[in-house]
Amino acid sequence: MKQIPTDLVSAFFLACALAAVLAPRGARAESRLAYPPTRTVDAKDVLHEVPVPDPYRWLEDASSAEVKTWMTAQDDLARKELGKLPLREKLLARLKQLAYIDSVSAPVRRGAFTFLQRRHATKEKSVVYWKDGKGGEEKVLFDPNTWSKDGSASLGDWQPSWDGTRVAYQVKANNSDEATLRVVDVATGKVSEVDVIEGGKYASASWTPDGSGFYYTWLPTDPKIPVDERPGYQEVRFHRLGEDPKRDRVVHGRLGDPTAFVATVVSRDGRWLVLSVQHGWSSADVSFRDLSDPKQADRWTPLVVGTESHWSVEVFRDRFYVTTDDGAPRGRVYEVDPARPARKAWREVVPERPDATIAGTALLGGRLAINYLKDASSLLEVRELGGALVREVKLPSLGTVGGPSGLAEDDEAYFTFESYTTPRQIYSMSMKTGKLELFAKLNVPVDPSPYVVEQVFFPSKDGTKVSMFLVHRKDLKRDGKSRAILYGYGGFQVSETPDFSALLYPWLEEGGVWAAVNLRGGGEYGEEWHKGGMLLKKQNTFDDFLAAARWLSKEKVTSADRLAIYGGSNGGLLVGAAMTQEPKAFSAVLCAVPLLDMVRYHLFGSGRTWISEYGSAEDPKQFEALRAYSPYQAVKKGTAYPATLLLSADSDDRVDPMHARKFAAALQAASTGGPVLLRIERNAGHGGADMVKSSVESRADEYAFVLAHTKGN
Repeated sequence: MKQIPTDLVSAFFLACALAAVLAPRGARAESRLAYPPTRTVDAKDVLHEVPVPDPYRWLEDASSAEVKTWMTAQDDLARKELGKLPLREKLLARLKQLAYIDSVSAPVRRGAFTFLQRRHATKEKSVVYWKDGKGGEEKVLFDPNTWSKDGSASLGDWQPSWDGTRVAYQVKANNSDEATLRVVDVATGKVSEVDVIEGGKYASASWTPDGSGFYYTWLPTDPKIPVDERPGYQEVRFHRLGEDPKRDRVVHGRLGDPTAFVATVVSRDGRWLVLSVQHGWSSADVSFRDLSDPKQADRWTPLVVGTESHWSVEVFRDRFYVTTDDGAPRGRVYEVDPARPARKAWREVVPERPDATIAGTALLGGRLAINYLKDASSLLEVRELGGALVREVKLPSLGTVGGPSGLAEDDEAYFTFESYTTPRQIYSMSMKTGKLELFAKLNVPVDPSPYVVEQVFFPSKDGTKVSMFLVHRKDLKRDGKSRAILYGYGGFQVSETPDFSALLYPWLEEGGVWAAVNLRGGGEYGEEWHKGGMLLKKQNTFDDFLAAARWLSKEKVTSADRLAIYGGSNGGLLVGAAMTQEPKAFSAVLCAVPLLDMVRYHLFGSGRTWISEYGSAEDPKQFEALRAYSPYQAVKKGTAYPATLLLSADSDDRVDPMHARKFAAALQAASTGGPVLLRIERNAGHGGADMVKSSVESRADEYAFVLAHTKGN
């Protein structure tokens, strides 16, 4: 978030493509594009005595020369068509103005060193800087812009040691999830040639207090291990600086479960090592070691085992502060004495609120900072360790708080605030006095004043009340003649909250409405809300989204021939399901890095780690539910599907691009409606290509596509 020679495109194709571009916006006439030839095969699975045809299975193999040629032809077609669309160049120019700007992150302080990340208007990627002391000169630590000529090398997670003298960081090829962990000496800028750890896909360094080494999660890189089984080989290891990583001590052995994740964190004082084994996305086991006691240093003591709940642990002064939704779907906080780890000895310090969900807990300045979501907007509280409320932090408006962040022993903390019409602001906050100071703000060449944000509520199919944010001009006429994009995600406990994106404004400036809906499957209203849109209840997510579309038409915010839907990853599944279930409800679809073949998804990429969220076709009941909504299997020949732009990435190792390829082929063969284009970003992973130019070009294509295939005023 790059083609075949043009002599392979016939004169007939060019004439038909021109006719398609000049067709009336929002038209549902049969697409006239001549798509690249796509063969079918007689492939099928018989699952639980049910035959499941798979005519495009050959497109699963991206290493095949035939598939590579097909991908090039599809991408070439998509970019030619998108390049012809009216308003694209205007949109691209405006997007460049908005994207190439300066910005800065909140500072990270370790010892005498301060680190921060800057985005420069003249560069494609963010640069990490460091300085010695609060007022020292900033020096470059990482500049990924210089790492490769084509921009394919990216910076992933980076973690400074507690004294700030070294930083462990991930280097990624094509912005993929796969990574190599390396270590740099901050003062000299020298990168160690010894401390190079392959298999760092899930690695985030947790440093010992003396900076002599760190704990991390390791994955083997042996290509003989099937991709879908690889997560089961995770180990927690300890790396001592200067030693051969191949000899790193194994702290927790192989999981043997490809649906799980494992991670460990060592406390600031080095005494407590806390281990979390997350079983998919719905539960976790937590255990710990007392590294100060030779009798305990190599033995895990269980803290939580066998619950269908989420857990996070902060360690401070030999106490664990545990945030969980166990028995409290909207979250609560306990204080735990590790010398008495039995649940009956825990002390609840922050009870569950009936009106708000805990989105995050941080221990800062000897107090608890609790970031809540109340009707999908942030509410920030500071409490004593014993739970007594100190203050509620006054926020500028409905919006989203990021953080707070800082150190448990430092009074100064930082948090970000933003909303759809408020560019990101960074505040410093005294945990002791509550004093707020503006550290930095994002200066964007937009005027938000003509626009308004409103939150609406509507009933879903089963009567459940669902919330949605609308962003539009203040003078919007509710006559059904405005274009709108409906966005959603609805999965993995991810919350959709009001955040700022400068790239949204070209759409608003064209008179468009942005609608973001809080679907079941997300985390806005707690774990029950999440569970209401997962596994056998996943259809609720799609029902909520379709109800949102109907509400927008009923209230004359827009109409079906002016409405586009947009989603990525799990949100790509969302829009794929919505368009195949109710194709007449929308005029255009933007479907990015999606899951679409839900019968076989678990066999590819990181699929097995999502079984707790979706289920698996290996289970009879789950197979029935998956097959019922799986977009790829739902495509029906002769149906007028909306104009569809599929956005894929060639190096996506999280959601395999086979989903987008197979769905594009099926739609192109079946649809009598709008065009179906498959745009493939080169040198890009699940999160895009990690370059500004790629982001603005993609967004220009998206907006231009929607404007061309929805009806205007």
